Amino acid sequence: MIILTGGAGFIGSVLLARLNGEGYDDILIVDSLNSSDKWKNLTGKQFRDYIHKDHFLAYLENLSKDNVDAVFHLGACTSTTERNVDYLMKNNYEYSKTIAKWCFWAEKPFIYASSASIYGDGLNGFSDDNKKINLYRPLNPYGFSKHIFDEWLIRHEFESDSVGFRFFNVFGPNEYHKDDMASLVFKAFHQVSETGSLKLFRSKNPEYKDGEFLRDFIYVKDCVDVLFWAFKNPDVKGIFNLGTGKARSWNDLANALFSAMGKGASIQYIDMPENIKDAYQYFTEAEMTKLRTAGYKKVFTEMEDAVGDYVNGYLMKSHPYL
Repeated sequence: MIILTGGAGFIGSVLLARLNGEGYDDILIVDSLNSSDKWKNLTGKQFRDYIHKDHFLAYLENLSKDNVDAVFHLGACTSTTERNVDYLMKNNYEYSKTIAKWCFWAEKPFIYASSASIYGDGLNGFSDDNKKINLYRPLNPYGFSKHIFDEWLIRHEFESDSVGFRFFNVFGPNEYHKDDMASLVFKAFHQVSETGSLKLFRSKNPEYKDGEFLRDFIYVKDCVDVLFWAFKNPDVKGIFNLGTGKARSWNDLANALFSAMGKGASIQYIDMPENIKDAYQYFTEAEMTKLRTAGYKKVFTEMEDAVGDYVNGYLMKSHPYL
């Protein structure tokens, strides 16, 4: 059996589809569906059972290690605007430690989601070299919760028993339930469909022109390719960046969207909200040498191709789910 926490979520449900496509269906989904449409990510998928995340740790205590082949721990509160730090510490940090310790005891693969948010403003770079972990200063409590879990693994030398991925700016099908945390591609598609134009933030940083903030955008299918590769190569261990290694601007992304929709570009620049301007990242770009050195060879999808696939293969369909 494969355990997949966050299996109804964005990346988790795309991974579930990939596992099904590869012939795996003995999968336990751990998640919290609440009143969102996240349940739709599970339609058409094959899995053994579903268990609410609040009941999972008690279930894990009594689970025979002989019944488990691997654990993908992708579940977390991923809201960068969440301010209840106690909640994040319990849900993202303590919860993750409990699952990790069980995997180490059971000698089972532990593959988990970290985040590029640990790098903060990027002034100290974006290196996944473990020796640099203490240099980073996350800009929000979510990033802090991910940072200290990575630190805990490294401090106790558990990273040699784990595979972690610091996801950069992921976009693609099945993110529809994420509301404000959904990608710009998803939100922009609906904005352009309704108004014919797109609003982007005006720059507050004199080093960047409006719309020229740079992000490492990566397609969710590429992320899942890497996760599946890690699953099939259990000798690979460590904490890795997961981006394309090629930063692109918001304007580039907007132009790719307009092109995919068959429309001429129409962009308006608006002031950045007060609640995010002091914690805004103007540049992210993953250093990808470590993952490549570990043996991952597949080329990542070009942003224009990924946006085109997302728009035409999903967002324009009546049933946009993967």
